Amino acid sequence: MSNANTGALHVAIAVIRDGNGRVLVSRRPHHVEQGGLWEFPGGKLLAGETPLVGLTRELEEELGITLKSAIPLIKIRHSYVERTVLLDVWEVWAWNGKPYGREAQEVTWLRDDVLRELDFPAANAPIITALGLPRICLITPEPYAKRLFLDDLELSLQHGVSLVQLRAKNLSYAAYRDIARDALKICRAHRVRLIINSAIEIAREIGADGVHLTADDLQRHAVRPLPPSNLISAACHRAADLARAESLGVDFALLSPVKPTLTHPHAQALGWSQTKKLVATTKLPVFALGGMDPTDVVEAVSNNCIGIAGIRGLWRSTHDMSTNNVRELLLKEKDRFDLEQCA
Repeated sequence: MSNANTGALHVAIAVIRDGNGRVLVSRRPHHVEQGGLWEFPGGKLLAGETPLVGLTRELEEELGITLKSAIPLIKIRHSYVERTVLLDVWEVWAWNGKPYGREAQEVTWLRDDVLRELDFPAANAPIITALGLPRICLITPEPYAKRLFLDDLELSLQHGVSLVQLRAKNLSYAAYRDIARDALKICRAHRVRLIINSAIEIAREIGADGVHLTADDLQRHAVRPLPPSNLISAACHRAADLARAESLGVDFALLSPVKPTLTHPHAQALGWSQTKKLVATTKLPVFALGGMDPTDVVEAVSNNCIGIAGIRGLWRSTHDMSTNNVRELLLKEKDRFDLEQCA
């Protein structure tokens, strides 16, 4: 096992989805620790096991199925009173057999939105957030000629983007609200979620899906500014930013700059090694930002990010950024991910 795992109980966890996108969960027997709570299947790794080897064994023991393919979702270090656990969470998309409670546990399939209504162990909360996020987040450039900008937004959505941050730092409040309303209509037509950069009142007024907090916003707010039904992301550049974002209860972070960017040419790029170290300090799902394009998804996931966020590399991109295509791209690298999880 990796030295990074020293002192923590390393646990492999599966988010198993069926053909309708539902997730399999089970209820812990009442006589065991945290009995009665719901959980995702999985268990602790044995000595010498890689995450996928351990997860394969656990799924056979718990559910009677044989794992065929899985990709990393998130890694979470959580400290309970009695011990610290490292949850190594994988999305499972293919298996052999029909899952059932092989240990007499209750097993059921549920939609993502229903999971938030159930009682899970505290460490599982970030998993529920992560499984509702895509692997690619588009950040718009500063708006230009309105009609052309909105046409370009629609073009980007036609290539599979499902989460958009509207970034408009140079517009007046009224102009920002106006273009945000039109952008939201386009996003709604494509079933895409739209979050508004920094302008919380605009997000509330137009009914956007959430808001993105800048580094200054992180310091300005003492509590989470929107309810759990809205998404909140945060701009982070160092471990202290990630800690602050986590304490505010935001849903995910955008960590930057991972690579050099034209937007911030003088900023020191983190590089993938430092990015991976910073991601390990937080429970939040983290998107790698800075110099990203769709081909960077594999590198981001191999460094424990949930995916990538970007402006120039994603705006009007002709890459297929749909969930299915990105998943297939990641599944081709599943052996690499298993090795790097323990590197």
